Amino acid sequence: MISQDRTRSSLELLLSISRELATTLDMHTVLARVLELSIANVGAERGSLIVLDANLQPVDAAILVEGRLLPHTVEQLRDTLSHGLAGWVMRNRAAVLVPDTRQDERWVRREDDMDERTGAKSALCLPLLAREQIVGVLTVVHPVPGQFNEEHLALLGAISDISGMAVHNAQLYSSLENAHRRYHELFEDSIDPIFLTALNGQVLEANRQAANVTGHPPANLSKHNIKDLHAVRWEHVGGGFERLAGNLTVRYESELKVRGGGKLPVDVYARRVEIEGAPCLQWIFRDISERKDLDSLREDLSAMIYHDLRSPLANMISSLDILASLLPIEENDSLKSVFQIATRSTERMQRLISSLLDINRLEAGQPIANRAAVIVANLVEDGLDAVAPMLENKHLTVTRELEPNLPPAFVDADMIRRVVINLLDNASKFTPMNGRLRVTARLVGEWIEVGISDSGPGIPPEAREAIFNKFARLQGERMPKGLGLGLAFCRLAVQSHGGKIWVEGEPEHGSRFLFTLPVSKTAA
Repeated sequence: MISQDRTRSSLELLLSISRELATTLDMHTVLARVLELSIANVGAERGSLIVLDANLQPVDAAILVEGRLLPHTVEQLRDTLSHGLAGWVMRNRAAVLVPDTRQDERWVRREDDMDERTGAKSALCLPLLAREQIVGVLTVVHPVPGQFNEEHLALLGAISDISGMAVHNAQLYSSLENAHRRYHELFEDSIDPIFLTALNGQVLEANRQAANVTGHPPANLSKHNIKDLHAVRWEHVGGGFERLAGNLTVRYESELKVRGGGKLPVDVYARRVEIEGAPCLQWIFRDISERKDLDSLREDLSAMIYHDLRSPLANMISSLDILASLLPIEENDSLKSVFQIATRSTERMQRLISSLLDINRLEAGQPIANRAAVIVANLVEDGLDAVAPMLENKHLTVTRELEPNLPPAFVDADMIRRVVINLLDNASKFTPMNGRLRVTARLVGEWIEVGISDSGPGIPPEAREAIFNKFARLQGERMPKGLGLGLAFCRLAVQSHGGKIWVEGEPEHGSRFLFTLPVSKTAA
């Protein structure tokens, strides 16, 4: 009967402890209550509960002596786990009953354990487990040896089983709280306007910068739909935002409506996320007004270059033509050399200005008007002749691999000639002294594929698309400088003829630029 009463009492005690620990998820409260309940129910005087992370490193603790919680440092906890009984229990994942601390080598004797002080004690030390993971070590101490027995150990073991999960839950809650706090700080302190919306675009939350930029109070932003705040590019996100699925981030340019009725040019980054288990859409708006201003400045500069230089360049070309008829150029080698330099330089300037004009014209969607049947081999020879001085100065070897009996291409001869010259000029610049160039041409179906290869440093795969953008340049000491317009013109010119242009090759092994042109009979 006594045994049944004791069992019932123990079960009631454990049920009471379980209920009490379930009422809080605060780590410090859980530690203090576990320790207080453990000490009280085995009649101990003091104790400690050290919390461990996944790497078995101490992260927190509660130390209770005569009803008072004592301060501690992480260094003190590490020292305890390195040399004391708690460290042995942690490493062996086993509970220990120490009847007399003088007789157990695992007990680290401190000044308090001297005979003239409190002397020998009895102790219980147990691991706290949660899902097979050790999350803490519980130690309780009685000031008199022999006060603990197996019954105390069993009772404390049952308390530890309940406490282990409570500590684990408190750890998870603390981690979640920290993650929420970090997210909220990043969200609120971001220099970019950020919106969280429902899947239909209705604003759920917006950060401080979103309110500042749009001029709407935070409380009022929730009354808006994201489509009311900027021009949504439906072709990117889908009519019902269905393209914002999975981990895909969609990016596009738009304008965000700002205070005062203005519009701010922005890059929009949209993706689907889950916040507290609920799916929603995240919208980040990055201010690109400076980039737009710079693009406008570049366009103005380009316009100034080709409009203001065309007239004086035409005068220079006319003057050279007059000089050619008046001076005995062919009879004087020095004069002939100087005249060739001047002629090639003006031709180069004329090609650049024509390319700038063509870029603007082609970007505006104007069609190619001067198409005719052109022999590709003639375009190649014209290109090689234009870059001949650089080929000679760098002692570059040129190999021609033109398929015989190629049909003529139906193209604007002057425009495609400049494409070939640009690609040959780039290949010559990137190729080191005594290097090699290779020019190929072959028939592929109803297209003529032209290739220009060099033996330079090559182009990284991640840059092979970007180099065709206006003002894009490869960075590096070995990379030639320029405006970054040559390849942009090449792409526009080739695509305006219905063809395509791309680059192949490996870093340090050279590059190969290829483009296709329609054959004359197909276009006709």
